[in-house]
Amino acid sequence: MAALSELLAKGKRVGSHRPMPRAIIDATVWTQAVHALADERATLLGLWGERDTAHMALRDGESGEIAVLSLACPNGHFPSVSALHPPAQRLERTMRDLYGLIAEGATDTRPWLDHGKWENSRPEARAPYEFREAEGEGLHRIVVGPIHAGIIEPGNFRFHAGGETVVRLEERLGYVHKGIEGLMVGATLDRGARLAGRTSGDSTVAYAFAFARAAEAARGIEAPLRAVWLRALMAEIERLANHFGDIGAICNDASFALMHAHTGVLRERALRAADAAFGHRLMRDCIVPGGVARDLDDGGRVALSHFVAEARRRFPPLVTLYDDTASLQDRTVGAGYLGPQLARQYGAGGIVGRASGRDFDARRDLVYAPYDHLRFSVQRRSDGDVNARVWIRIREVEQSLELVEQILDGLPKTPIRIDLPRGGGEGLALVEGFRGEVLVWLRLNGDGTIARCHLRDPSWFQWPLLEAAIESNIVADFPLCNKSFNCSYSGHDL
Repeated sequence: MAALSELLAKGKRVGSHRPMPRAIIDATVWTQAVHALADERATLLGLWGERDTAHMALRDGESGEIAVLSLACPNGHFPSVSALHPPAQRLERTMRDLYGLIAEGATDTRPWLDHGKWENSRPEARAPYEFREAEGEGLHRIVVGPIHAGIIEPGNFRFHAGGETVVRLEERLGYVHKGIEGLMVGATLDRGARLAGRTSGDSTVAYAFAFARAAEAARGIEAPLRAVWLRALMAEIERLANHFGDIGAICNDASFALMHAHTGVLRERALRAADAAFGHRLMRDCIVPGGVARDLDDGGRVALSHFVAEARRRFPPLVTLYDDTASLQDRTVGAGYLGPQLARQYGAGGIVGRASGRDFDARRDLVYAPYDHLRFSVQRRSDGDVNARVWIRIREVEQSLELVEQILDGLPKTPIRIDLPRGGGEGLALVEGFRGEVLVWLRLNGDGTIARCHLRDPSWFQWPLLEAAIESNIVADFPLCNKSFNCSYSGHDL
């Protein structure tokens, strides 16, 4: 089959799309692209729609080239991607729910985000949702959610189990659908940046970072150098806070609350340092198209330096504690195994992918500034269990602390923001968040307002893998496995 560059050559290039190319293709080329996905010669980065068009973002498995292929759907139909490439299933269901586009030949046509509560819900969404059944002697069902015991977002988990062993898990999400993509239409770039940063609260920096880069690409400009470095600084602080929280929460779900308490202190220290440096614990609305909204002053620099010093002092003993606690290792080693083949097929990003052998990190492999001037290594393991996902987080904490120090030492002295010129254009950006790469695709009207924006959380390709990872584990280990993935409900449900 053809390489991605050959598929692009068969279509009509869209000149205003930057920095990666976009081409309008026909159904034959679309089908060739689907076969490239099925043969694992390309990775699916995104699949989304408009009223009369389907879009597919791909990364060539050999060259690493990224491109968007667009197919006109005047009759509201397009050849199914999921028929040959299962990771596209939920994306296709969402395209039908939000834009009425029907994937011909799809293996799953159930509603996804449409729970039958909208004024224009389709009839099948108003009917009772049909979970898949597992067959076998002595199986029973366990229903969890959608409302949970803790202060967390809603999700419905349907287990089939034989005794304590999970035979099948099926998820139903979409309960916190916010209509962000609809709210984006007609919005100014400033309003769009605020919406993007609210897609998933624990990744507000990653989303705002990706949105700003997409907007700047659409207008053909670059943010000032100091702003670019400050964005990376915020991204690494966000990564640290979330990794500290996740390491502790995983241990807590294995009944080791001591680790949870100590990492919780470090997470709080990260959030307080962020507040001191940028005026908000989550650094919300600090990244804007054209730069950043707030500079780092001497007080903020001192706060961050103190946080890094404290983390370097307190974190290594916690790593030793984790590694030396046999009862904890007994719960994490071997639990929730995800094999390399599935991680590769689904293009799993972040911790989930790197713990199962997939060697991809947008900071390194897509080489966006300022990471091209920073020293860091991408951590990878192949054992694919809860323990592997803990160790990936541990090593990424160590790397992020080093990155924060490098950024503080090398911050350029330039302005922090420029105005974006008015005008149309299209931009695509991918930014490495703490879960994996966040994708933003943006089209601007001639007056600079947003014509269409699509945001894709890494959780879209990770939630289905949790279903696979929990098979053959005991029911009591589901919280442990779930937390080791820590997929986003809100980022997935948009």
